[in-house]
Amino acid sequence: MKKIILITGGQRSGKSAIAERMALDLSHSPVYLATARVWDDEFKQRIARHQERRGDCWTNIEEEKALSKHRLYNKVVVVDCITLWCTNFFYNEHSDPSALPDVDKILEELKTEFDKFTAQEATFIFVTNEIGSGGVSNNALQRRFTDLQGWMNQYVASKANEVYLMVSGIAVKIK
Repeated sequence: MKKIILITGGQRSGKSAIAERMALDLSHSPVYLATARVWDDEFKQRIARHQERRGDCWTNIEEEKALSKHRLYNKVVVVDCITLWCTNFFYNEHSDPSALPDVDKILEELKTEFDKFTAQEATFIFVTNEIGSGGVSNNALQRRFTDLQGWMNQYVASKANEVYLMVSGIAVKIK
């Protein structure tokens, strides 16, 4: 049976840790689908910390964009995270860095890929960030990304069976 769980919250609120615990409660061999690009050495260290926290029972997949190419029938899958996945579409390697990205077009691409990916029978635990909680940026590029992220979070939440907000390591059930 297909199930979608969304875990959202601020940076270092415990989102990934709770997602991993949920997955291990549901499966002895969950899948960890990482969407991160390695941006720099500090980010590489973050990834290493996440990997060290997980044991050998996990199947690790790294995928920056095309989540739907992975067949995960009847698996429990942690997708970490929507924010970085959106970033990979927003900062497309082939786009003009001086142009502002077309948020509407990117949002439709993300929704289409999300729907294709979650059409398979599996339990999906998505991790995301509440980046818009801190106010409105004076930077046009940041405002566009925050809009994209917020709209994608709303879309995933509308499709989710359960939604949790992480506050200081505590999961608060929203839906």
